[in-house]
Amino acid sequence: MTATDPGQRLRDRGDVRQLISYALVGGSGVLLDLLAFLALFNWFGVHEQVANALSTTLGITNNFLLNARFTFHRRDRLLGRFLRFYAVGLTGTALTFALLWIFAGRLGADPNLVKCASLPFVLAMQFVLNRKWSFA
Repeated sequence: MTATDPGQRLRDRGDVRQLISYALVGGSGVLLDLLAFLALFNWFGVHEQVANALSTTLGITNNFLLNARFTFHRRDRLLGRFLRFYAVGLTGTALTFALLWIFAGRLGADPNLVKCASLPFVLAMQFVLNRKWSFA
């Protein structure tokens, strides 16, 4: 199949649309995650790691529901897909946990900045894993 094949171009456009949809859904989850983290940590005094676990769980659940419906158009085997999606989300949580532990806990960086800086890396990793595993 060549790059000029109309079928390939349609698949490429579908991939781009899927990535854009995933990014928009991810953005809503990131915003929800971040706002929940900031509120829990700054306003309610919840420890940064507990606040991170709670806020990330909220974001993961939001993203699964929206991605299943709008990005990947999958309504079959939802429990299994959610468990895989959540496992991918926990991978992101573990990465953020490690970054918070290193940069905030050990090096004294502001946990708010560490959380914000971790988001693009976690989002990219999770898109690849969810596309290849959770919604394959």
